Amino acid sequence: MATTTQLIEATGVKVVTAADFADVEIPVLAGVQRQGDVLVRPAPVTAKTAVPTQGTSVVRGESGGNTHAVYAADGPVYCDVSTPSARSLRVAVLSVPEGSTAYLGHPEHGYMGIGPGSYEIRRQREMAEEIRMVAD
Repeated sequence: MATTTQLIEATGVKVVTAADFADVEIPVLAGVQRQGDVLVRPAPVTAKTAVPTQGTSVVRGESGGNTHAVYAADGPVYCDVSTPSARSLRVAVLSVPEGSTAYLGHPEHGYMGIGPGSYEIRRQREMAEEIRMVAD
């Protein structure tokens, strides 16, 4: 497990919680997790694109805002990004091999650890005048 400070140094993503939680270890989980408007859930999928050192953006912030990105740690991680729509909320598939860890980072939400397994990364949607993505 990595601490918030270690992940800031490794990824360059400064999170607003860093001062309060600098030395807190980020738990690594293999089940369903949520970070703001993004859901990570186990799924029978396989990603093939290696996550580079600078990470892979899976949800870009509205109007140039903050981005949710996947980072690899302790070994290779694979992430294939897709284009979401109001009907298909999948934004990416993620494969974390045994011995590796992925981290989802966001400047306002901090980091969450993702353990070995296969996952679907999804957005939330809401009903208003029309079906639309939830803005983070």
